[in-house]
Amino acid sequence: MRNLRTRGSRLRLTALAVTTAATMGGGLVVASSQASAGGDRSASGLGQLSGYLPADKLTEKSAINVNLSADTVRLPLYKGMAHGQTAWYVLLDASDQGLADDLGVNFVPKLSNMAIGCAACVETVTLESPTPQQNKFGSAVVDFQDAPDFSPTRTAVPGPQGFPLASFTPGAVGGPLYSPFIQIAGSPVVYNAPIVATGDGPFDVDHHTNTADRVVGIHIAPPAAQGRYNDNWVDMVFSKGFDSGQPIVYLSTDAGQPLTAVLERSTYVPALDKVSYNGGDDFLGSARERLFGFINGQTGANNPQAQGFQHLATDGLIGQDASAKNVGLISALRNGGDVLNVFGDFPTLSDPRHADAYSPLWDAQLGLWTPKAVEEGLNTRQIDENQVLNLVATRPDLITGVNPGTGQPEPYGASGVDINCAVIGFTDKAPTAALAPNAPGSQFPPR
Repeated sequence: MRNLRTRGSRLRLTALAVTTAATMGGGLVVASSQASAGGDRSASGLGQLSGYLPADKLTEKSAINVNLSADTVRLPLYKGMAHGQTAWYVLLDASDQGLADDLGVNFVPKLSNMAIGCAACVETVTLESPTPQQNKFGSAVVDFQDAPDFSPTRTAVPGPQGFPLASFTPGAVGGPLYSPFIQIAGSPVVYNAPIVATGDGPFDVDHHTNTADRVVGIHIAPPAAQGRYNDNWVDMVFSKGFDSGQPIVYLSTDAGQPLTAVLERSTYVPALDKVSYNGGDDFLGSARERLFGFINGQTGANNPQAQGFQHLATDGLIGQDASAKNVGLISALRNGGDVLNVFGDFPTLSDPRHADAYSPLWDAQLGLWTPKAVEEGLNTRQIDENQVLNLVATRPDLITGVNPGTGQPEPYGASGVDINCAVIGFTDKAPTAALAPNAPGSQFPPR
């Protein structure tokens, strides 16, 4: 583990290079007229902000609840083993339609491409075979090859402008054989099954020495009475973003880079950096889908145009631990302090090509607002993939890509950043179609 943490410290230099980019100006937001185009009724543009999300707004049908007042999703928690230690995991996505429906998770055909050129990107697991006396009804224990180490302390010290961070350290690091994407020996189906806690308790849901950094509650059910089934469950802080003009919620669990893992409060899994493939999106063999993030968006806790990494670091209390006790952090995120990324395809989109193109493995395309955009107040909140791509294609004077290694502008597109972010649902209307047609020649094949 010491070697992995040292690697993370070396890669800190990459993140610091982005500081240059962050000092160059604005953020990634859309004009107020665009921000309201999706029909969202909340003043913040984030949809329903309190109470429980109705079940008909979930894509993750197995979710026990989504508590918008607490900014958490409660998911069934399943038992596994790794290196003789209990490892608790959640199920989020599956590559087979029937099994996804049966398990109440998102259907993701692209997961079938996960191991292309990267055998380590999918972990082969086995199922134990309990006797009837051992298991009258319930899940079999999954034997993992490896698990994350949750004991490192996550640190995130904001820089002079919030982001880039002055320093950081990932709080959880996957072992050399660990991947959240698993395949049961004997089956071709790939599942998104991140391990979120280890051991048999008590579970540290305040400082996360044996839990993932988004875990704020765990319940291990007692034996059930005859004819009954009791859920184990975990409460995890979700993230907010947008798809096709609509506010959505999703769960970040893993990332392929140390800095991304810190920003997303996720487990650093080095193998994910090699998932097929950078810039692939909807092309042959890709397991990824586009995500649109912004380095230097507007900031301000009460600013309806705020968005991006500077906003997260400045207004999202990035350096604090997530816990149910930390009401200040929960309130900040609940009211828009998140990075507020824009997603590409989503399970509820009307066109099957776009619904089936969804993947939890997001290929980040990072935008850098130019000084001109910032000075003229054109760095407004973005909420739709096509509008972002049209802006990139028609207004290079306002937005460019960014080189994560140098922080300097470069042509827009894949940045080499990937994140495991399963979608949970939507908080206003279901995303069904993009808000705008594609500008001629914009980056959106296939047709």
